[in-house]
Amino acid sequence: MQRLHRQTSSSLGNSFLRVNWIDGTTTAALTAEDQSEVLDFLTERPIHNVAMAGFVRDNGMISEHNRGVFYGCRNLQGQLEAVALIGHAILIDARTDSAFQSLAELAKSSSATHLIIAEETCVAAFLKYYADGGQQLYRESQQILFELRCSNPDAIEVTGFRLGSLSDLDLVVPVHARMSFDESGVDPWAADPLGFTRRCARRLLSNRTYVLVRDDKLLFKADVVAETPEATYLEGVWANPAIRGTGCALSCMTQLAQMLLSRTEAICLLSNVTNKKAKAFYLKAGFKQQGVYDSIFLRRSIAFPQTAML
Repeated sequence: MQRLHRQTSSSLGNSFLRVNWIDGTTTAALTAEDQSEVLDFLTERPIHNVAMAGFVRDNGMISEHNRGVFYGCRNLQGQLEAVALIGHAILIDARTDSAFQSLAELAKSSSATHLIIAEETCVAAFLKYYADGGQQLYRESQQILFELRCSNPDAIEVTGFRLGSLSDLDLVVPVHARMSFDESGVDPWAADPLGFTRRCARRLLSNRTYVLVRDDKLLFKADVVAETPEATYLEGVWANPAIRGTGCALSCMTQLAQMLLSRTEAICLLSNVTNKKAKAFYLKAGFKQQGVYDSIFLRRSIAFPQTAML
């Protein structure tokens, strides 16, 4: 039987309400009043939901820094069955097929979405309803989810490895832009130079970027995207080709793990399945493979020369 729905707003925003008249579930934008409940829901799967949970902890339920709107699906008892962030990226944790359908129909109204990323089974369930009316899918990739819970107590301290500061911005921005292009085919620096630079600066000012700089050259960097008591999510792990094979990058990563695991239970990150060197690097650093994620890119932008990356 065809599912019937009511939508009180055709635009993507906080006024949206969608009702499934077959099973009585509702989908609506979440507010500050929902924050505690949302965090409880996301913490049931802390590694998979660390990005969404981190955004909520950092920015609250409603903030321009989330680069999207949080939505929740509730059953007849009013309990959450799904939480999703829909905007520049779509992040989703849905427990029922009805929730996937509602969120996919909602996401079709977002013309700003650049990326859908989730566990491969979640992406498949979401695309079943999104692909017939959403933006055109132009690139797909898979990432290995790596997790680390124990640091190496005998790690060698790397002199000069530190939290980045705003003075490192000119070194960080081009590297992070190149890494984004290598993965997505989009140069965010060319597409939105001011916005991209501000986002990199905000990470530096928020003490979320770690760097090794010598002789005014960036040798290593890693970004903390989200941090909760249960998990910390890293991205943008990069090593200058000049230090490849020296053990310096591995020492930086191990030193970073020691610092982060003193205040969180686990560290996780994603690495493209085709990047064999990165896989070997993370395994050597003690990370374990915990699953596979799909990334679906929805829009193409300006090309950018490739560079080596972890």
